[in-house]
Amino acid sequence: MISLATDQSSDNQLVARIAARDAGAFEEAVNAHAIQLRRIAYRMLGDAAHAEDLAQEALLRLWTGASKWRGDGPGVGAWLRRVVTNLCLDQLRRRKFVSDEDLPERADPAPLADEMLEADAIHSGVSAALDALNERQRAAIILTYYEQLPNAIAAETLDMNVKAFESLLLRARMALKQELVSAGVVSAQDVREMI
Repeated sequence: MISLATDQSSDNQLVARIAARDAGAFEEAVNAHAIQLRRIAYRMLGDAAHAEDLAQEALLRLWTGASKWRGDGPGVGAWLRRVVTNLCLDQLRRRKFVSDEDLPERADPAPLADEMLEADAIHSGVSAALDALNERQRAAIILTYYEQLPNAIAAETLDMNVKAFESLLLRARMALKQELVSAGVVSAQDVREMI
């Protein structure tokens, strides 16, 4: 088992190499973290192009800010997750000011079997319910349930203490359940059984 000190030491060495403009070290960081960064951004924004841009922006910040790295922090992965999550939150806040129109629904034009239609309806309902949550609640749900991060790491990503994060997550789950009932994805009886 690798100790936290070893992980931190290897992260510090990696960032020191990036600060020295070692392209190979930067490629290691990209290979290790880019997919997760894109997934987080895509799930928060629902737009693959913006997700790619924000993942690249987070990695660019690692490249340009490597010389300022503090070795006592949570590690490269945690730092990058925090950066991309904050970039997504900023993007979502800007969207509110740009337009108050609903996002257009996306429909798959390909014919699907009955099970696939039902699965697609549920997926769309869950996506719409997630979109209806406020930004921090959406981030809490995505980091915990989609990215399967432990509460401590998800809390760190959102720059919160664990208790505050757990409270946010509880409120987010309740709001998500309410949105799912309102959208008809689940019944009120199903929600009572979930609780």
